[in-house]
Amino acid sequence: MNKKVLLIEDDLQMQSFILEYLKDYSFDCIAFSNPKEAINEFKKNYQNYDIVILDLMLPNMDGFDLFKKLKQIRDIPVIISSARGDIGNKIHGFELGADDYLAKPYEPRELVLRINSILRKSNPSKLKIRDFEIDKINHEVKLDNYPIEFTKIEFEIFIFLIENLNKVSSREQILHATSLDENTKNRTIDMHISNIRYKIGDDSKEPKYIKSVWGIGYKFVG
Repeated sequence: MNKKVLLIEDDLQMQSFILEYLKDYSFDCIAFSNPKEAINEFKKNYQNYDIVILDLMLPNMDGFDLFKKLKQIRDIPVIISSARGDIGNKIHGFELGADDYLAKPYEPRELVLRINSILRKSNPSKLKIRDFEIDKINHEVKLDNYPIEFTKIEFEIFIFLIENLNKVSSREQILHATSLDENTKNRTIDMHISNIRYKIGDDSKEPKYIKSVWGIGYKFVG
């Protein structure tokens, strides 16, 4: 699946340029010029995004204030992309927790390289979560050193829940994180969750790993 980028940039020409360039490198990019609209989108769909590209000079809200609001919702990687390239702003950005700071103007290829570098660091191919050892490249999962045989869809769902540890994910969010058809019914997601639970020995009534959240979806508890 393509990595998803949230771009917050009020210069529409710059926004369009970045959108088209990232598309050429197989990124799915959603762009906003209005910071309040960006926040509303991120609140609703924060689990769908892999990284944020954030301009600082925005209407009605300072970029650093928006940065803090985004991080309060989810600790997501953020690249600051700004014409405010002085050392004071760079230091402030990194102190707040920015993963990178690109001073405009810059070559768009550099942006792509920095995005890929950050995503490699923030999304390692091998994970150890609780009793599980996971190799995402080879689609391997071990529980207490015992291999678990997941189907492709089960593996995608399991990885999505793991990567959103302790966060509630709706069935729609789980669906969009997999290669299932978008018209797939909720009960199909429930069936896959049931199969995953069976394979990892998890009791739905007293779950050790995957907890049902009534009326919403599921979460993997850490």
